[in-house]
Amino acid sequence: MAVFSAFTLHSASDKIYRRNPGGPMCLAVPGKVVKLSGETAEVDFGGVMRTASIRFTPKVKAGSYVLVHAGFAIQELDPDDARKTLEAFRDIYAQGE
Repeated sequence: MAVFSAFTLHSASDKIYRRNPGGPMCLAVPGKVVKLSGETAEVDFGGVMRTASIRFTPKVKAGSYVLVHAGFAIQELDPDDARKTLEAFRDIYAQGE
């Protein structure tokens, strides 16, 4: 996908850097909300579970897809869009192996 053409996956540590000078950048990653607890959610990132704050997305429900950046769910995603994005990430990762 063209949207990812400016980025390169560099290692199994999943760090993504711009191809041009400027160093590392942050990336928001989609995940599926598995469990809610107060203002946090357990989010599944392809089998890797992480806790994320849902203070910016208080209406999410278990089963929703969210975009997580720096430990915060910053946006709820359409499930089809989330799956397409996750597939694109898998393709990028596979090219770097």
